[in-house]
Amino acid sequence: MDQPKIVAAFALAALDGGAVGLRIQGVANLVAVRAVTDAPIIGIVKVDLPESPVRITPLLEHVTELAEAGADIVAIDATDRHRPVPIEQLVGAIHDNGIIAMADCATAAQAWQSVELGFDVLGSTLSGHIGGPIPEGPDLELVSRMASMGRFVVAEGRYQSPKDARAAIRSGADAVVVGSAITRPEHITSWFVAAIQGTPKSEMPI
Repeated sequence: MDQPKIVAAFALAALDGGAVGLRIQGVANLVAVRAVTDAPIIGIVKVDLPESPVRITPLLEHVTELAEAGADIVAIDATDRHRPVPIEQLVGAIHDNGIIAMADCATAAQAWQSVELGFDVLGSTLSGHIGGPIPEGPDLELVSRMASMGRFVVAEGRYQSPKDARAAIRSGADAVVVGSAITRPEHITSWFVAAIQGTPKSEMPI
């Protein structure tokens, strides 16, 4: 599904369903989406680097490319892990391009640091993704703590149902990013398969 024409079609479908913004990975995908909508776009680049575990927009060139492709917001990994470019340089480059800087965080401490560094938006994107087992559900506690920090808060990560999204808003989020539950049919299929295989027929509703 990671093809610009397909991503653009997914984006339009999401907007038709009532979404008010989009989070798009990859410069080519962003260019394709920007060509068909004026809706706000959070742009990111995911890349695997041999020298760093940071995958979300780790380089200055990524910021420039996303800005030139039409991103309104650029999100970066704002965790305190080893990285090729200091966070301060990345957020500065985002603002130098006249766009909004979003911090993808894993902890409340990282969110506070992001506020001090001048980020405009806080995201719970990386909760559960910097070591240890990944939780099954969204991190509503982190969303709630971010909501007290005076920044726009985006709940993201494991939001798989409308109920989850509603809980995020009630926890103080200003917006919710839904990924796999909308754009990754292979994941959605696997949820159904796992539920069916794990339920005895005698217990399945008719």
